[in-house]
Amino acid sequence: MPQQQQSHEPRRQPRAQQLAFDELGEPLREVTFVVVDLETTGGSAKDDRITEIGAVKVRGGEVLGEFQTLVDPQTGIPPYIQVLTGITESMIIGAPTIAAALPSFLEFAGLEGGTVLVAHNAPFDVGFLKQAAKDLGYSWPKHRTVDTVITARRTISRDEVANCKLATLAPFFGSPTTPNHRALDDARATVAVLHGLFERLGPMGVQSLDELLTMSREVTPAQREKRTLAANLPESPGVYIFRDSQGNPLYVGKSKNIRRRVRDYFTASEPRARMREMVALATAVDTVSCSHDLEAGVRERRLIAALRPRYNRRSKTPDRAVWVKVTAELFPRLSVVRTMKDDGCDYLGPFSSRRAAEDTINAIYDTLPIRRCTHKLRQSAPINACALAELGKCSAPCDGRISPQTYAATIAPLRRAIRSDVGALVQPMLARIDALSAAQRYEEAQSVRDRAVALIRSLIRTQQLRRVNRLARLVAAAPDGNGGWELAVIRHGRLVLAAHAARGVPVRALLTSLAGSEESHASDDADSVDLPEAHYEETELISSWLDAPAVRLVELDGEYSCPVPAAASWTPWMRKIDRSIQTGRRARDPFAHPRTPRPLDRPQDRPLGVRRKYVVP
Repeated sequence: MPQQQQSHEPRRQPRAQQLAFDELGEPLREVTFVVVDLETTGGSAKDDRITEIGAVKVRGGEVLGEFQTLVDPQTGIPPYIQVLTGITESMIIGAPTIAAALPSFLEFAGLEGGTVLVAHNAPFDVGFLKQAAKDLGYSWPKHRTVDTVITARRTISRDEVANCKLATLAPFFGSPTTPNHRALDDARATVAVLHGLFERLGPMGVQSLDELLTMSREVTPAQREKRTLAANLPESPGVYIFRDSQGNPLYVGKSKNIRRRVRDYFTASEPRARMREMVALATAVDTVSCSHDLEAGVRERRLIAALRPRYNRRSKTPDRAVWVKVTAELFPRLSVVRTMKDDGCDYLGPFSSRRAAEDTINAIYDTLPIRRCTHKLRQSAPINACALAELGKCSAPCDGRISPQTYAATIAPLRRAIRSDVGALVQPMLARIDALSAAQRYEEAQSVRDRAVALIRSLIRTQQLRRVNRLARLVAAAPDGNGGWELAVIRHGRLVLAAHAARGVPVRALLTSLAGSEESHASDDADSVDLPEAHYEETELISSWLDAPAVRLVELDGEYSCPVPAAASWTPWMRKIDRSIQTGRRARDPFAHPRTPRPLDRPQDRPLGVRRKYVVP
């Protein structure tokens, strides 16, 4: 059973208590910290499980209590994890499951009472705890978190320690407990590191919890000075545009609450260096209010494509996408094109680069003997076949050996795969993978597997876009959480009208009143940009919104369906492949840490918020 035990060690004296007269916020000596450490069966919070929880509660340098329990993960513990932690499968026999251990830990931690959670590499430990709470149906309590890795990076220079691992920092700060990959001992070592960091932070002017949280995320003076830019912004869904002193757009974003999101750029919630640089240049914030989050997402993409702000990365160059086209010829072939036209041809994509498109084409060539030459073939004027025909890689329509009808049957599985059924295109690739594996030709099997995964992903994307693009008109509604409905009118994959029906407002009556403005309601001067009728990023956003379980179809002109043998049916197989790839990587180097924390190259006399360079692990 989980046990709470009071420490029998001598009480430690409070450290670094000398404060300035103008101290604001909650003093660090009065804050209750719960230092936690976990041992797990692996590094993925979704796929792996907790095997041990250890925690120490401290305040003012005094240990108030300790918590430790083994946890039965109800699954096997990998051998390399047993070697690393010393926790064997025999040790967890009779241990409580996470369903019993997590409530005991939450009661000990008292997060709802204002305690602060501390961990070394907090995203790892907090991520596992949140996932466990989610699996059990618990609502994870709101709390503040301190990551000793980040705090150490801001406080200690590289000249003092080689890295910010717990095994390095614990002896540096004179911890009486040596980290050994057991939860309670590692939590005790983290307590020593935390107190050692407090001694460093005191002379640097960090005396309160707010200052600690701000310092750990490194809010620059420029960020603090620009907080007034968010003062008069609306608290509604929409798009915001940061502009410089010349009125040029710097960054475009969207949010369900514009004011709250923009305000985050001036606080500790925004850790990205690129955004800190943008905030330093910004002098104004323009906004476009929207009816709901979908309209905000669509407007954001249109504005980014039109304005191309300096600090946006996604959606900035939509014209770089390419498609694979099945040409309209007597003997069709595959061609990489820059635009998708309404010419009756089948298209596969979009792809982010020509190389990605060519990888998919090669996967199709592995299955179907489609011609690869670019000649304009005529049945009445045959030409000599190339070497691919002799190798059985091409059906060779060029020399007249097959008729257009026979060649059409050869390419038919690809056309069916683009529209609905992918089995005839994918199954031969899986059979080849099995054959190569049976022959112990594993590298070739891996290459074919990777091509199959790339092909299925491209087919999923193609079919998702196709089923929305072909709709002449679709009206859908999603609940807003307050008894009302968020409405969207979609034509050929593009949003043409967005509205919000508050609680008690008839949806159909509202749509009737807005029918006259359906063509122009969703466009204004700011986003009148030369875009395709159905830009693929906008269509993908709409498709994801329509796939949400709560969305309801109100009116439909056309067919909106997903056939049973469609590419999406292969999603479980692809997830299985992804898990096997991750397992193989861990098996090659089971003790490698994916992110080795390192200190920043910043002398101790440099003021906070000023860094010579950023170290990204």
